[in-house]
Amino acid sequence: MERRLFGTDGVRGTANIWPMTAEMALRLGQAAGRVFVRGDHRHRVVIAKDTRLSGYMIEPALTAGFVSAGMDVMLAGPLPTPAAAFLTRTLRADLGVVISASHNPYQDNGIKLFGPDGFKLSDAIEVEIERAILADAAPALAGPAELGRALRIDDAHGRYVEYLKSSFPRGMTLAGLKIAVDCANGAAYHIAPDLFWELGAEVVRVGTSPNGFNINHDCGSTHPENVARAVLAHGADLGIALDGDADRVVMVDEHGQIIDGDQVLALIATQWQEEQRLTGGGVVATLMSNLGLETYLADRGLPLLRTKVGDRYVVERMRQGGYNLGGEQSGHIIMTDFGTTGDGLLAALQVLAVLLKKNRPVSEVARPFTPLPQKLSNVRVQRRIDLTSPVIEQLIKDSQAKLGRKGRLLVRASGTEPLIRVMVEAEDEALLSDILGSVSGAIASYADSPAH
Repeated sequence: MERRLFGTDGVRGTANIWPMTAEMALRLGQAAGRVFVRGDHRHRVVIAKDTRLSGYMIEPALTAGFVSAGMDVMLAGPLPTPAAAFLTRTLRADLGVVISASHNPYQDNGIKLFGPDGFKLSDAIEVEIERAILADAAPALAGPAELGRALRIDDAHGRYVEYLKSSFPRGMTLAGLKIAVDCANGAAYHIAPDLFWELGAEVVRVGTSPNGFNINHDCGSTHPENVARAVLAHGADLGIALDGDADRVVMVDEHGQIIDGDQVLALIATQWQEEQRLTGGGVVATLMSNLGLETYLADRGLPLLRTKVGDRYVVERMRQGGYNLGGEQSGHIIMTDFGTTGDGLLAALQVLAVLLKKNRPVSEVARPFTPLPQKLSNVRVQRRIDLTSPVIEQLIKDSQAKLGRKGRLLVRASGTEPLIRVMVEAEDEALLSDILGSVSGAIASYADSPAH
């Protein structure tokens, strides 16, 4: 069955346009509820959301769907995606749901699902739910006496903050550090500043005034220059930039220079290897991670295992091979010693722990390797195009031949937006720019051609 609703990270789309409508959310709640109602105990689902205006539409629709399927709904309010995964496990819920489109603008929204173990659902379960949503027949619903109830989780914020603090080395404090924290006007706007302040830091708050429309707008991990300006303006020791649902992090040093997910992976891997805490004998990342990271880790005897783009695929590979560290260049960092999904705040705390142990400026520690020059281009398309067509495959083959062994070309369809993403790496920056432009232009022309 071709997946029509679920992408690489749940269901996502423009708010109030199918599939991101109240009707679909209701159906999803009913379908997922019936799939996860197993046994005779009271079934529970945790629902969290970010700060988008459309969350007010989707949350009650989902709640109605789950209640009608016989599940009790626990509403956590604005809360990071990894916090919902954490609460699903610790509250012994049968299902966790996050209403968020992550790093996308406010016009978009999405629905992500977690199983009772806190991990994202498998493709097979998502297909089962999707079939039920799209079926012509009316769903089987609970009887009048078996309807669920809805209640608020009043201590969700505090539970998650204490969990995060427990991951930080005992006896270590952030006292004496000034940290600029950009919450992207998203789900962590009230949690992240509290966390770092409670651990002793002086906190410069950035992107902590959500209004329903400004999530990720010129702020957060997709615009790290915003927190970089705050670092320089306030003389901070470092900056931390989260995305709208705080499952990814990008950092900047005291000079405002960016530290991306690849550098974070390298830093944590090196420290954990020294402390004999790294399991599996390597690190898991995606096709997007820089060749510089792969070379750096190889020099330390650590292979870099690559997966398709998407933190769910990184997690799957980690679980298969017993790896406890993996992530994406975009800032999804997964540490299975602590959590089940990407967590920007957990990753930031691990980086801070390394910095305190080294007792050196961030700029001297947090960029352990020199990346190969890499550029990205997003080609917006109006409809899905076949990237395995002979025309596109020949284009990719010819371009890769020009790059040779010292460069890489990656062309893929976004799983969350109507985009074709083109990434080129090469030592020769002129060649890099030439291939990026020619491939992006050719794909745009191909997509616009009525013959395809």
